[in-house]
Amino acid sequence: MKSRFSILLILALLATPFGTPQAAAQDTDSEIVLTLDEAVQVALIQNLALQNARLELDNGVAQVREGWAELFPQMDINASYTRNIRQANPFAGSQAGGLFQSLGFLDWLAYNEQARTDGQASTDPISAEEFFFRQAQGLEQAGVTFESSDNPFAVPSVYIAGLTINQKLIDGRVFLGAYGASKWLRPFNEEGARRQEQLVVRDVKNAWYAALLAESQVRVSETSVERAQRTLNEVARQVTQGVAPKFQRLSAEVEVSNLETALVQAQIAEEAAKDNLKLLLGMTSSHQISLRGSLEAAMRTDYMVDSSEESAATALTRRPDLKQAEIGIELEKIQLRVVKSEYIPNVNAFANFNVLGNIPDNRFTYSSVDGNPFQFTSAELGYFDDAYWDRSTSVGLSLTWNVFNGLASHRRVQQRKIAIRQAENDLEFLTRSIRVEVDQNLRNLRAAHRRMQTQQKNLDNARLNFEYAETRLREGVATPLEVREASDQLDLTQLNYLQAVHDVLVAQSTYEAAIGQPATDR
Repeated sequence: MKSRFSILLILALLATPFGTPQAAAQDTDSEIVLTLDEAVQVALIQNLALQNARLELDNGVAQVREGWAELFPQMDINASYTRNIRQANPFAGSQAGGLFQSLGFLDWLAYNEQARTDGQASTDPISAEEFFFRQAQGLEQAGVTFESSDNPFAVPSVYIAGLTINQKLIDGRVFLGAYGASKWLRPFNEEGARRQEQLVVRDVKNAWYAALLAESQVRVSETSVERAQRTLNEVARQVTQGVAPKFQRLSAEVEVSNLETALVQAQIAEEAAKDNLKLLLGMTSSHQISLRGSLEAAMRTDYMVDSSEESAATALTRRPDLKQAEIGIELEKIQLRVVKSEYIPNVNAFANFNVLGNIPDNRFTYSSVDGNPFQFTSAELGYFDDAYWDRSTSVGLSLTWNVFNGLASHRRVQQRKIAIRQAENDLEFLTRSIRVEVDQNLRNLRAAHRRMQTQQKNLDNARLNFEYAETRLREGVATPLEVREASDQLDLTQLNYLQAVHDVLVAQSTYEAAIGQPATDR
């Protein structure tokens, strides 16, 4: 419960807004203390690479839903407006114009025939020219005008609007692809996210060990400066008493200055190591962190008794990337079935609902009065009058079956079969690689542990040697040079020991990642 509260407190500090300079300054001044376990927990939430891996899960769900969407009815609405500035006459160059002209003469012949048969002088037969002249006068008196055009069938404004509905009935690519993706894509992405978690835990541990090593190296440098300062003070006392030459004091001062320079360099390296750790934890460079823990406390000795065969067997059971490769083979098989579905016909049902509007600029209509061919009445129709608008509806089925496409489908089937064999080879290679990786990491861990034990013995001897040298210097039987040599040996041995412990921990975290240790089981 205490650890969970610490994690929540750290995350709350990380969520502090940086909108104002005061907030940024307050966040910079507040120091975040991290243990190794807390650092790992924060990284599992804040690490950007891990967040991308988890977003891939959501992306996979969206891809599956996109595939299933092909099985729903597809509805499209199309609409257009066309203004015909000059429209081609569909009867240009044919004899159709003479036909329509002859239809007007039929009206003249009918009029004369009626005039001969009714026996009235007022309706004597007239010439065609007079008939058309009187008819034009009647149209003009009724207010009917005709626009001159080379194309009597031209319509200035054309509106088209339609609704099209398509429903897939048989489509092997959609059915097989959507079903296969829904079954295997999410497990594939989940295994990838789990492996990313393991790698993030490994990287955070290694960065935390590196930062803690840098902190320890700073403390070693500080201790070295303190020892050199004590030696300088002792030499200065002896010079004052006249029992030591002045050059020994100058030499001790130079040694202190050199060690202080080395301390500054160690402090810079510490900041760089912490910046790298903050990057993995999803923190900004303005956050101040300090580490709580020691390198020795993070070591585990139970891995020393693991056998190569047992570790390899554990890795082959746990490693998410191995499971991901197995799922990859299944996905390739689905792709093969999708390609083979090209040999199956596709059947769709469709329905079309269309509206067509042909709107002339002159919407006046005329009709003769009581059958009189020379007397007319006119009226203007509305823009949306049914005379200009028409509707159509159609439904049906469509079948598409590719009989021959140059053997392209056959070649694609061959490619998918080759991809399956490649995926199987990749799985076999990954299995062998995991065995080699586990074996090598286990050997590296044991070798690093042996080096650490050797350095630990050297460190005990170096401490004892320095204590003897300081005692002999106070008694006047040793020179400052001997003390500096003993101090340098102690510093080097301490640094070598810390580096050996760090190497053990890095080999340990790398071994844990190799055997696929879950991120929640540390």
